[in-house]
Amino acid sequence: MAGKKYNAAAEQVDRGKVYSVEEAVSLAKKLAFAKFDETVELDMNLGVDPRKADQMVRGTVVLPHGLGKSKRVVVITSTAKMDEAREAGADEVGGDDIVQRIKGGWVDFDALIATPDMMKSVGQLGKILGPRGLMPNPKTGTVTPDVGRAVRETKAGKIEFRVDKTGVIHAPVGKVSFELSLLTENAKALIDAVMRAKPSTAKGKYVKSAAIASTMGPGIKLDTAAF
Repeated sequence: MAGKKYNAAAEQVDRGKVYSVEEAVSLAKKLAFAKFDETVELDMNLGVDPRKADQMVRGTVVLPHGLGKSKRVVVITSTAKMDEAREAGADEVGGDDIVQRIKGGWVDFDALIATPDMMKSVGQLGKILGPRGLMPNPKTGTVTPDVGRAVRETKAGKIEFRVDKTGVIHAPVGKVSFELSLLTENAKALIDAVMRAKPSTAKGKYVKSAAIASTMGPGIKLDTAAF
């Protein structure tokens, strides 16, 4: 059944056209057919070689209107910073006790923030957290002494983007139920952040192609010249 619905949606996308961000978001909202509130996602195919360390594109951006759900944030820190983390709204705060829980298989959270003094313990969790994209990293602001700010930003809609091994960045920008203007602003904020993260060593065309789609819907090509 979904096949018919997808095909009907895909037929309404002009394959010979590239759309502005606002046009693409509007069309993605219109074509979403699932019974749940689909996520709107942005894909950017970059002209970089992610195998080279100096061409790895990654970073974070606080989406101005969040993602429509509050992230479950866990903080691993020393006693001195625990109250700061709790006051900022962290869902769970602890030290080596949380490290042991994660070692036991607990990964029921969306983001993990750690203070630098705890990284010796947190470093043991790489095999569990790495594949899930949850490993704290100074580059993305999730290893920081300023835990209060990190928690508040994450709760407000801070997302991480990172190019995969095929050179593609894939990230959410909100929900289909969002107003058009809010989704458009979120998408533009992510595009701007990816453009600012362009490595100086990247040669040729930086953004080869880009598209917006809802979880179940067809991809809608963006006019990359506007970036």
